[in-house]
Amino acid sequence: MRCPSCGRTDTRVIDSREADEGAAIRRRRACDGCGGRFTTQERAESARIQVTKRDGSRQEFDRRKLASAIGKGASKQLTRQQITALIDDIETTIRQSGAAEVPSQHVGEMVLERLASLDPMSYLRFKIVYARMDDPDALYDELAHLVRRREDERGRGLAEQIALPIGAPPAVTPRRKRR
Repeated sequence: MRCPSCGRTDTRVIDSREADEGAAIRRRRACDGCGGRFTTQERAESARIQVTKRDGSRQEFDRRKLASAIGKGASKQLTRQQITALIDDIETTIRQSGAAEVPSQHVGEMVLERLASLDPMSYLRFKIVYARMDDPDALYDELAHLVRRREDERGRGLAEQIALPIGAPPAVTPRRKRR
């Protein structure tokens, strides 16, 4: 591994730890030439996923690019760990589907689906950029959709709650005699 400070290749590993729940290894390295220390992160390389853009061009799936787009939409509402977990989930879903190529619209929809349950404001910000919303009516419709979804979730939550017997006489259970 080349030292980022001096460019020499005689570096050694000082410490290795699992990162991203075992999906990567974080290594702390030291340069024997200049004494500088730096960190690297290694991931297993698997089949590359191609993303088909709206104009028909293809690009390799780029975690950093997706993290940047989500980060801009989330506007610091989500932590780096939440964004990483979201991207891990999306990448795993794509890989498990067996598809070597996925449309960018599908990736955007997966992001939106996960953001909607994670943080509604991040969802809305991402949706504005992703869907290129420049019409106030479309924004209003999307906001109304979010409100309806939240009300539905609250309604389901209330329906699943246990009814308390308020005002009913307490149930008496007979006591056992001690021996």
